Amino acid sequence: MKLILDFFPILLFFGAYKLADIYVATAVLMGATVLQMLITYAIERKLQTMQKATLVLILLFGTLTLVLHDDRFIKWKPTVLYGAMAIALAVALWGFRKNVLQAMLGAQLQLPHRIWTHLNVAWIAYCLFMAVINGYVALYFSTEAWVNFKLWGYAFPVVFLIAQGLYIAPHLKSEDTPAA
Repeated sequence: MKLILDFFPILLFFGAYKLADIYVATAVLMGATVLQMLITYAIERKLQTMQKATLVLILLFGTLTLVLHDDRFIKWKPTVLYGAMAIALAVALWGFRKNVLQAMLGAQLQLPHRIWTHLNVAWIAYCLFMAVINGYVALYFSTEAWVNFKLWGYAFPVVFLIAQGLYIAPHLKSEDTPAA
């Protein structure tokens, strides 16, 4: 159910683009994201920081796209989001010596400190990669190619999350295993 809810806005965006244009698709994306967040809030009684940031950026860049009738704004939203995430994770880790991933997920996953650090660095690299690749496609390709990339580009996070799961699996501490 959560997976369907996560893909709901992008699928509607893609469909609206194919049936109309980028401006209709942007309006649909904005509405679908608001609906997605309302459903998420109704189920979980909270929104995570990332969900709030995504909502704000979609509404901000979507509004700029529609008001200025310039599709560059919605196309650059993912680059801004991923870039901001990479900077926030890097500053927290290397500037403040705080591991955001461990702070967010440490209650659910028992991992050694060095593995948390590796995961945080992997997320920084992944976010930078996604920011750069989206920026490249937004800058050098047509809007149609960018929209297709947005849909099929979901392979990147799926592969990243699977690789991350495979990496952490041997390091997970079970409750039955005594601590070393």
